[in-house]
Amino acid sequence: MDPKRARRPRVCPSRRRPLLHAAVVSVVLVSAAGGGTANVRARAHDTTGLVSSSEASGAGMGLGASAQASDASRRPEAAVESAAVVPTPTVDRDALLAGAMDSVTVEDRSKVSVAVLDLDSGEGAAYGDGTFDTASIVKVDILAALLLRAQDADRELTAREKAYATVMIKNSDNASATALWNEIGRAEGLAAANERLGLGETEGGNGPLWGLTQTTAADQLTLLGQVFGDDSELSEASRAYLRGLMGDIAVGQQWGVSAAGSECALKNGWLPRSTTGLWVINSIGRVTADGHAYLVAALSNGNSTMAKGVSLVESAAKAAVSSLRNAEV
Repeated sequence: MDPKRARRPRVCPSRRRPLLHAAVVSVVLVSAAGGGTANVRARAHDTTGLVSSSEASGAGMGLGASAQASDASRRPEAAVESAAVVPTPTVDRDALLAGAMDSVTVEDRSKVSVAVLDLDSGEGAAYGDGTFDTASIVKVDILAALLLRAQDADRELTAREKAYATVMIKNSDNASATALWNEIGRAEGLAAANERLGLGETEGGNGPLWGLTQTTAADQLTLLGQVFGDDSELSEASRAYLRGLMGDIAVGQQWGVSAAGSECALKNGWLPRSTTGLWVINSIGRVTADGHAYLVAALSNGNSTMAKGVSLVESAAKAAVSSLRNAEV
């Protein structure tokens, strides 16, 4: 349980984002009436822009063009001499997410960032920027670092480590997190693990203050990819272990990204800052919606109450998943 107070309101219902678009070109031959003139159209799903028909076909087709077209109709292999490249419109998923976030209520002093990835299509989107205190979501990162150390030593976790890991993830136990934080070498050990895991924007908290680790929504999405994806530094056994713990969170802590779907596996973090009295509320995990698996990281700070922070990250998670679902329609 996170420092100071913790009332958890809701029960779970039951690559870097690579927005890459491969160029796909289709060529269609259309016979013009009365002369056999062959027009060629080509579509390219790419970001290189539009080549005009006149540029693609060279000089204007005057009287000589009819003869060329007639000759081309007799020689099919010569028919494709020019093409107009017409790009298929691409979907700006970040813009769709930003539009969905317009309907999310954010308090004046609050800040929110959310990132989402469709594991089936590989498409993703992100909203907001900046770094956030992790609070207890860093416990997933701590356990990932511990599992990497065990892999490197070609050993399984000890009974003691498993006991700490279980209550750290399932119950968000802070004493267990501190024990494993010390075991991995605190911030230095976390940094070494994160370099391998691909987290470039996460910095461990000073000394024993693991909850004040700084991170971004994009980095947390990368971490989730290491846990729930196939291309990972973590072994299949390590990933399965982490997935199992995240899928068995204590009743009362199953809020956050779980609002965006079902079959959720997650870890939440909540922390009232002593200097301001405002709440850090974060949620990361995997959910299923309409048969698709989504990874979602929703981070926030500056919330006046825990309840308002929970509502904010849940609304952000739902907006993120719905924006990708709408993009696929």
